[in-house]
Amino acid sequence: MTEFNGHDVMVVKVVGEFNWHSHPDTDDFFLVLDGEIDIQLRDRVVTLKKGEMFVVPKDVEHRPVARTEAHLLLIEPTGTPNTGDAATAKPRKVI
Repeated sequence: MTEFNGHDVMVVKVVGEFNWHSHPDTDDFFLVLDGEIDIQLRDRVVTLKKGEMFVVPKDVEHRPVARTEAHLLLIEPTGTPNTGDAATAKPRKVI
């Protein structure tokens, strides 16, 4: 992870299901660098393949799911908890 103009820029490897969550103050940006993920929304599923991106609007509940390992670029305002809740968010390491 690094910081850029008040935003965290992260390249992450994911596999499996993340928890359902939302972000009350910011949109959630996903760009698939490798692999494939589903962004589950309460009313539909958006499937993203390598090179595709999607923005989940703020306050929209969602859950990313990767059936096999996927690599993602995530960009969000610095300090945004990845689970939508600071108490359950995973720590980040700035490099």
